[in-house]
Amino acid sequence: MYAILLLLGSIGAWLLNFVMLPGNWLIVGFAALYAATVTEGAAQGITWEVVTALVVIAALGEVAEFMAGAAGAAKKGGSRRSVVLAIVGAVAGSFFGAVAGLPIPLIGPLVGALAGAGFGAFAGAYLGEAWKGRSHGDGMSVGIGAMVGRVLGTVAKLGVGAVMLGVVAVNVFG
Repeated sequence: MYAILLLLGSIGAWLLNFVMLPGNWLIVGFAALYAATVTEGAAQGITWEVVTALVVIAALGEVAEFMAGAAGAAKKGGSRRSVVLAIVGAVAGSFFGAVAGLPIPLIGPLVGALAGAGFGAFAGAYLGEAWKGRSHGDGMSVGIGAMVGRVLGTVAKLGVGAVMLGVVAVNVFG
């Protein structure tokens, strides 16, 4: 029963990545809690070595997300202001997208959150460039870069989280 709760909690945590919350780190926390309370002395389960591996995997996911997100706007010549506003816009957009969702059962809010994060990153970067007095074309270019970077970063983080879910599942059920 604890293994099922761990897996369900980890899946729920993974879903939080869609709205730019630290879902992968919650998976690490759940695994550490499981290792400390449930696995102690058991022949199978989550060991501290597995928790350490999950920490490394989660850190790689953060690096990938940050690199893709920051590189998107910066690569197009965006200002620091644009990068910061792209992050703020992505967070706000992901929550709005998740709430508004799309009329697709089960995955609508997830797709809405991802699309909202991309649009929010675009809007934030565009506004940052406009605030700096740059041209519409510059704003569009930086905004598109921020949007693509944010979406790619989130997809990378989701992929890393899926690997973490696999590690958890294999260690508690395998």
